[in-house]
Amino acid sequence: MPIQLPGVEEKFVELSHGRTRYLDAGSGDPTILIHGVTYTGGGHSWALNIGPLSEKVRVLAVDCVGWGFGDFLQQEYSFAYLVDFIRDFQDALGLEKTNIVGHSMGGWLASVFAYESPERVNKLVLLAAGGSKVRTLNSMTEFQAPTREGIRKHLDATVKASPEMMDALEEEHFKTTEVPGHLDAYRRVLAHMNNGETRNRYNTQRRLSHVKVPSMVLWGTADEVNDIEMAHICNNLIEGSKLVLVEGGDHFIPTNRSEEVNKALLEFLG
Repeated sequence: MPIQLPGVEEKFVELSHGRTRYLDAGSGDPTILIHGVTYTGGGHSWALNIGPLSEKVRVLAVDCVGWGFGDFLQQEYSFAYLVDFIRDFQDALGLEKTNIVGHSMGGWLASVFAYESPERVNKLVLLAAGGSKVRTLNSMTEFQAPTREGIRKHLDATVKASPEMMDALEEEHFKTTEVPGHLDAYRRVLAHMNNGETRNRYNTQRRLSHVKVPSMVLWGTADEVNDIEMAHICNNLIEGSKLVLVEGGDHFIPTNRSEEVNKALLEFLG
C-alpha cells in the first residue's frame, strides 16, 4: 500500500465472492466507509478521513466488490449485490451492527442498506449520496479507463493534500488499474448499475421515509454531480435526520474539504 497512514492496517477478508481488502484503524464503534463509483477508488478514497475518524471510532474503509485490490464477480451486478456485500462484510468480521457512511454511490448503497437491514445500522451518514434522483450518466455509459496522467489530473481537481500524500494517492489509484480483470469487472458493474430500469428500481425516495436509524445528511452546496436539492430530499424523507451543509463545497468534499467533513462526522458519530 503506497499510502502509509499511521495506525492504519491493510487487511484482507474472505467473503462469499472471494477476497476483499479493507483498511482498519482505531477502536470504538465500528464504522464502515463506502466509497463512490470512481474506477480507481476503494478504501483508499478515504485516506484523508481515516486517521481523524479513528480517534473516536473503529474505521473500516472497504473496497467494494468490483473495485480495488480484491476478487471480482464474473457477471453484471449492481445494487442488490453491492448492498448484500456490506452485510457479507459485517458477517465476516463478526459485526452485528455498525455505523454506515457512504459517499456518492456509497451513499446510495447505504440508503438501501439502512432500508433493508435497519437492525444492522447504528448511525447512518449520507454524504453527497446518489439515488434520490434517477438519471443515467454518460460518464458511466461511455467509460474509458484513465491514463496515469488522467488519474493525477482528477486527483489534482478533487483532493487537497500535501505533495507527499498526492503522490502516494496517485500511486495507489494507478495500481488499481494494474489489477488483472479490473477493467472488465468494472464495466460489468457499470452496465447494470447505469441501466435506467435498474436505477428506477433502486430509487431511494420510496425507501428513505422508512429509515428510522439516527441519520445525518452531509452535502456541499455547490455539488454539480448530486445537486443540493437531493440533500433536501434525503433530509426531508428521513424523519429526524440532521442536515449539515459545507458552503461552497462540491461533490468531493471528503477529499477537498476534509477538515470540515471530519469535524461533522466526529460530532455525529462520536
